[in-house]
Amino acid sequence: MADAHLAHVDLAVLVAYLVAMIGLGVWFARRQNGADDYMSASRSLPGWAVGLSMFGSYVSSISFLANPGKSYGGNWNAFVFSLATPIAAAAAVQWFVPFFRRSGEVSAYEHLEHRFGPWARTYAVACFLLYQMSRMGTVVLLLGMAVAPLTGWSIPATIVCTGALMTIYTMAGGIKAVVWIGALQSLVLVAGTAACVLAVVWKVPGGVAEIARTGMEFDKFSLGSFGASLSMPTFWVILAYGLVINLSNFATDQSYVQRYITARDDREAAKSVWLTAALYVPTSAVFFFIGTGLFVLYRVQPELLDGITKADKVFPHFIATQLPAGMAGLVVAAIFAASMDSNLNSMATLTLCDIYKRYFRPAASERESLHVLRLATLFWGVAGTAMGLAMIRVESALDAWWQLAGMFSGGVVGLFLLGLMTRANNVASLIGTVTGLIVIAWMMLPSFVDVPPEVRSPLDANLTIVVGTLVIFLVGLGVSKLFVAPGSARG
Repeated sequence: MADAHLAHVDLAVLVAYLVAMIGLGVWFARRQNGADDYMSASRSLPGWAVGLSMFGSYVSSISFLANPGKSYGGNWNAFVFSLATPIAAAAAVQWFVPFFRRSGEVSAYEHLEHRFGPWARTYAVACFLLYQMSRMGTVVLLLGMAVAPLTGWSIPATIVCTGALMTIYTMAGGIKAVVWIGALQSLVLVAGTAACVLAVVWKVPGGVAEIARTGMEFDKFSLGSFGASLSMPTFWVILAYGLVINLSNFATDQSYVQRYITARDDREAAKSVWLTAALYVPTSAVFFFIGTGLFVLYRVQPELLDGITKADKVFPHFIATQLPAGMAGLVVAAIFAASMDSNLNSMATLTLCDIYKRYFRPAASERESLHVLRLATLFWGVAGTAMGLAMIRVESALDAWWQLAGMFSGGVVGLFLLGLMTRANNVASLIGTVTGLIVIAWMMLPSFVDVPPEVRSPLDANLTIVVGTLVIFLVGLGVSKLFVAPGSARG
């Protein structure tokens, strides 16, 4: 693939974009007014910018590269995840956005301590940090897979460079840089996606009509079985998974909660959530359509694949070999835009608020807090980059990410719902959480060791987070009703 390197004009586009990202981070650093500004932008940002930023975070390279790979190698079953987004957004706007903005706390998990005790707060923080470390690893891995054939760089070198760039601009500019650069990245991402879908349609003989005809012939547009089985990724299984993960994103994920906290008022915060959902569903559909179009193209002209067999690598190969000069640079910039949306600021915020100030230095000064925030950003940037390097050999990046998401989400949304919708106390919530974690560990076990069929969970792996959430909520509710005296619940 040596002759597939970017042309000079493409490299110029890409380098200009990357330099602009770092420049913006430095510019925002000069406009900072302390730790609160670093974490919440003094609650001054417009809803449209926050929404674009959250949309960029929703897409990431997981959608940009893994979703076309999914539809190329299979069908549109994974798209059902996206269909759950508006339902979760409606629930978030109704209950969670007002709740978090009323609380006045930057950390999404501080209220769990008020409700259930320190263990609940620390548990949720640990789950979030592990979840985001895995997410960053997946994002930079997919970017490395896409950029390597275009630049001649190795995948590990690309992962390290991307992780470093994300860490630098986040360390410098704080949440303002994350939101405003995220908004800009979303615009680049949309432009790059539009260029890709036009190029795929142009390359396929017969265009959209042929993609639709061949796609239907080979059942490529299928959303999965509508049967009642829970042992395979049916439409209903992926919808349930999507509901829990999307609700977790909007309602319990620090990186999203912290962003709509930065909005100037409640109306702007609600607008940001709706804008995220409104943009994500059609954009996700376009990514799946690109994968189907590539299936049709390479079925007609298999020699163009040049020996590529791994589904996740087909779209990067198309970018490297089929896009004209100039357009390839825009698309690679869009992939970087999808990959460089940083949640490192949220991880640093929790490190300061929920670990450092909670357990070590409650009265930390403004200067000390800012110092800890920057060091924590650096630490988590290195950790996420290391995770990307460790994931290089996975078979399907999207499947690996979904498994890690199910494991590290830890049913936190179940604990949140237990706190908001019931009178369960500390003991009931702890019993529910421990039971949920045992169930999650049992369901995840076959991913790590050989398990005899009679001990293996009969449920599809995507249901891990769904079952964990339900177990935490239902067991906690049941214990509170059976063993807790009326009026003894906290909160």
